[in-house]
Amino acid sequence: MSEALGTGMLVLLGVGVVANVLLTKSKGFDSGWLLINMGWGLGVMAGVYVAYKTGGHLNPAVTIGILFSGAAEYAPGIEASIPNTLAYLSAQLFGAFVGANLAYLAYKRHFDAETDEAKKLGVFATGPAIRAYRWNLATEVIGTFVLVLTILAFGHTPTGLGPVAAALLVVGIGASLGGPTGYAINPARDLGPRIAHALLPLSTTAPAQPARVPAGVGAGYRPSSGTDEHFESEHSTEPRRKNSDWAYAWVPVLGPLAGGALAGLAAQFLF
Repeated sequence: MSEALGTGMLVLLGVGVVANVLLTKSKGFDSGWLLINMGWGLGVMAGVYVAYKTGGHLNPAVTIGILFSGAAEYAPGIEASIPNTLAYLSAQLFGAFVGANLAYLAYKRHFDAETDEAKKLGVFATGPAIRAYRWNLATEVIGTFVLVLTILAFGHTPTGLGPVAAALLVVGIGASLGGPTGYAINPARDLGPRIAHALLPLSTTAPAQPARVPAGVGAGYRPSSGTDEHFESEHSTEPRRKNSDWAYAWVPVLGPLAGGALAGLAAQFLF
């Protein structure tokens, strides 16, 4: 319950700030990347405070990193065992799913008014600026390695900042390394909201935009976008397919888990 509540708080505030910036009719529309960085960082701070009983992991990559570091406990009185690891991971995923649904409810009318399906997905899940899976994976590994290694270092260099230090760290990673992939750095943060996006009754019936057909090309021409979205004809009124981009979903899950494990192994030698 502690991890679920903390991760839910993190995702509610994180998905909420992205909705505020991306959804056209929101008062925070187009406020920029740094506001998103700050919103996610402060969401981490709130979540860690709420989940204090279990150490405020909020992130399967952090839990895996602590496990691979050889630590005996995840938090005072909680053994770093396989059953407890599964409990942490499942709670984090569940909390992220619930938090994403609450953010949807907060912005329900704004989602209804938004006609750009890519923005709706972008509120819930991360995606690459340039789709190149191996490089996207490398970015997530590097970003999560920085996150988990620094968190493990916090235990050896107490500053009194507590959750605020974690918040500033997430802001820094977003500002520095977030551009290529949107810095998931947390499998639960991406997978839970992506599942919510797939299940929620998001509007997909907005009239299609006219297809851009180059001069001299026949009416049957359909340009390739490099994605699995379909293209409607100029006069189409068919509902748009909701695309949760499952083809990319493995990157923000596998990359952070690998980065967290590597950071845990490195911590054994460095700290």
